Amino acid sequence: MENIIKYFPNLSEKQLFQFQALLPLYTKWNYKINVISRKDMEDFYIHHVLHSLGISKFISFIPRTEILDFGTGGGFPGIPLAIMFPHVKFYLVDSIGKKIKVVKNISQEIGLENVHAENIRGEQFSKKVDFIISRAVSRMDVFVPWVENKINSISKNKINNGIIYLKGGDLKDELTSFPESKVYSLNTHFEHSYFETKKLVYLSI
Repeated sequence: MENIIKYFPNLSEKQLFQFQALLPLYTKWNYKINVISRKDMEDFYIHHVLHSLGISKFISFIPRTEILDFGTGGGFPGIPLAIMFPHVKFYLVDSIGKKIKVVKNISQEIGLENVHAENIRGEQFSKKVDFIISRAVSRMDVFVPWVENKINSISKNKINNGIIYLKGGDLKDELTSFPESKVYSLNTHFEHSYFETKKLVYLSI
């Protein structure tokens, strides 16, 4: 939690409570349903929560923005961002039912009222949203055709609606089809060595 407080010093008491509650809740659920690698739990706040919140360093979503977390897994990046932006609507979808069960239970236990979780394949999601967020579900040239028809044409945030994707490593090859995409290094915001190769990719749709 010290890293969350360090990089986000202006959290409300409610947000602090919600972030603090995540580790014991995910620890409890991970014993029942393996949603996060056991060895990864040792660095839970850095590898999962802080990584997810990298998106909030790129954009501060205005109230009533609607966001689809495509292939949310155990709720990342959707749940940390839903805590950070309580007036933004988040749709968290995943094809694995047991993971959505965890997402629903944790959202309920920490009082998140802006999360709607559904056990479907992301391609089946029929509503149009302002942004699609995800964390390394697939290569961009595979991912973009899945989601580009799910984005509203009218933008209301400071940047155009589109895809905000958390990826790692060398992205040069998979972004050749998207010369208009913008890549940001998360290590400009977070000092920890984990973020040395972590990137945020933004593609306006």
